[in-house]
Amino acid sequence: MSSVEPSGRRPRRVGIARIGVYAFLLSAAAFFLLPLWIMVMTSLKPMEEVWQGNILAWPSSPTVQPWIQAWSAACTGLECGGISVGFWNSVRILVPSLVLSVLAGAVNGYALSFWKVKGANILFGILLAGAFIPYQVFLYPLVRMFSQAGIYNSLAGIVIVHVVFGMPIMTLLFRNYYASLPVELFNAARIDGGGFWTIFTHVLLPMSTPILIVATILQVTGIWNDFIFGLTFAGRENLPMTVQLNNIVNSTQGERAYNVDMAATILTALVPLAVYFLSGRWFVRGIAAGAVKG
Repeated sequence: MSSVEPSGRRPRRVGIARIGVYAFLLSAAAFFLLPLWIMVMTSLKPMEEVWQGNILAWPSSPTVQPWIQAWSAACTGLECGGISVGFWNSVRILVPSLVLSVLAGAVNGYALSFWKVKGANILFGILLAGAFIPYQVFLYPLVRMFSQAGIYNSLAGIVIVHVVFGMPIMTLLFRNYYASLPVELFNAARIDGGGFWTIFTHVLLPMSTPILIVATILQVTGIWNDFIFGLTFAGRENLPMTVQLNNIVNSTQGERAYNVDMAATILTALVPLAVYFLSGRWFVRGIAAGAVKG
């Protein structure tokens, strides 16, 4: 059946429904952008101008000094090295946690979708059930276990926590993505003599770019924005950026420097924002390619 292409001029009448749609979209955009505008404007003002209380106004004397102070001189408790220390700690936590959690999720999804290991559905159900249990339930048992293993308050401890808690959602994403691929590819590779790892590395991984991007975006956002795990398991030498931000905002003595607080907050959020802006297009493609099927 041949499709019928629409023809003629598009209707130009602006009805009540269209006005309502535009009003809703503009309201939603303002709702999300207004706090960002206030934070940026406040971070560019000297404190004398902040005290005037006009939080929406453009700064009359813009300055980047609050940003410099937030990055390199703001006090995070007893130390005044700025939030840069927390930034590099977050990078050290993020990189191994991201690589290991995505790799573990890909292998799990591959094994559960194509190899149908014994009890695969039960294992998958148990793994998913862990994603619905509040994190706070696990804190005390994990602290005890890590203390006995000698990895509590260490970089290895916080990395293991992020890998374990990221595994359910990573397994779900990769399992559903691989389940949408034609099984004939897997069967052909098996006939050619491909084993578990050969098929995974030479056949499936090259086809996994969309879901790898989705998994990377989700994990970067979750790990970078984490607060409770970093505060509990990272130790004083590895406190992530979010914990350092909390220390800057809540350990201020005397006059509160709102412009420095705003600059530190924006600096903490820059990495997830950059990931979303740079890879948003591929994120949508990955979702459309089967990331949420199942």
